[in-house]
Amino acid sequence: MTCPICGVRKPKRACPGVKADICAICCGTEREQSIDCPLDCEFLRLAHEHEDTPEVPPDQLPDRHVKVEEDFLRQYEWVLVVTGSAMVDAYKENPACTDYDAREALAALVRTYQALESGLIYDAVPTNPYAAAMYDAFRARVGEIQTRLAESGEAGYLRDSTVLKLIVFLRRLEILDNNGRKRSRAFLDMLNRSYAGKPNSEQSVEPEEPRIIL
Repeated sequence: MTCPICGVRKPKRACPGVKADICAICCGTEREQSIDCPLDCEFLRLAHEHEDTPEVPPDQLPDRHVKVEEDFLRQYEWVLVVTGSAMVDAYKENPACTDYDAREALAALVRTYQALESGLIYDAVPTNPYAAAMYDAFRARVGEIQTRLAESGEAGYLRDSTVLKLIVFLRRLEILDNNGRKRSRAFLDMLNRSYAGKPNSEQSVEPEEPRIIL
């Protein structure tokens, strides 16, 4: 038996993307390129933990005029984790989603919250259905958080301007984590590993042990 991709080497690894055993070399070269790798693949997770992502100069990151301070991130880290988990939930419902869909969703969210911060009602939903799914999941999760905060008398804790800064930070993270492969899910994997649950009506919207990397 030979690897179904190269047709030369012996298969060594079970590949959930191909649904067959493939060789290690094809796993490394075709991962997130011709192979649509799901996040539950152990080899994909190991690769994401050890691969070097392309360097992005700070002056090429988006929304440079928006300053996101470390103290701010520490205060709202739990919101980052919970809203990030919403994007992962959207991926799980739409497994074809990639980091590039997340990038498009986050860019649209920036436009929406810039408008809201200015007092305008504007919903910049992407036309790309995968990006739209992530966009809608994020917006819905923010709405859930704001409702819970309002019920506890803390309605002013999470303003639109605060959400905008969090989106900008996530947008920058996506660019820094994206490994440049055609079907990169390194950013989504990072979010998935940061918070492996989903808040519901019986749980606090704040995770007990946020692990997102600041």
